[in-house]
Amino acid sequence: MIIFTYDRTFEGLLTALFDAYARRTFPDNLLHETEPLPLFYDEAHHVVTDLSKSERVWKALCRKLPHRNSTLLTYCWLSESPEAPMLLLRYMKKVIDSPTPINTDFADPVILAVTQLGRKVSGERYRILQFMRFQKLADGTYFGIMEPLYDVIPLTIGHFQDRFADQPWIIYDAKRKYGYFYNGTQVNEITFTNTAQRALITGKVDENLLDKNEKLYQALWKNYFDSICIRERLNPVKHKKDMPVRYWKFLTEKNE
Repeated sequence: MIIFTYDRTFEGLLTALFDAYARRTFPDNLLHETEPLPLFYDEAHHVVTDLSKSERVWKALCRKLPHRNSTLLTYCWLSESPEAPMLLLRYMKKVIDSPTPINTDFADPVILAVTQLGRKVSGERYRILQFMRFQKLADGTYFGIMEPLYDVIPLTIGHFQDRFADQPWIIYDAKRKYGYFYNGTQVNEITFTNTAQRALITGKVDENLLDKNEKLYQALWKNYFDSICIRERLNPVKHKKDMPVRYWKFLTEKNE
């Protein structure tokens, strides 16, 4: 068994593929550099992340893959699935080795698994775009918070930057404890040092931090939501399928 250890970054994964071709040996397993090695193995190689190597690999992949499928690789990585690194390594090797496109060869279990995982992440990204609710703070910043299943917040930045180009906003991942702040010109990654803040746990900002009209707008939105509801046509099962319960605590219309 051949083991590669790396820093568990996407650039590190691409460097691992570069090293595999350079060494002419491909790993049977990928481990984080801090993980203990298995009891029985033939060889272990530590991958040192090299941005020049990772860039060369990425450019080679982009030449052989449609844009949608190069994006699929990123989506699969952001799934945070334990199987994702090895799946991606095998997928990328197949792409590079094959003289013909393989991105639709769903009879191949690796191609199918990567595609299915990427679609799950894409679906979660779409739900965050649907269900993100913003609260206006006293300083004019709009604050939105969610706990997505996958690490999809980076995939939503472009949408919110285009949609709210003239407004400062924060979108925050309460599960992974980081987010992004847009000041009207650029986006920066942020973290909050006090993770015990009420808003980071419940999704509700303290009233003394809100804009003076925010509670009014929230009440109007709830009234609108209630007024369009036809009680006789309620279907709780479909409602929970279309709007999963795990999002409810962050939705204005679902909070009292």
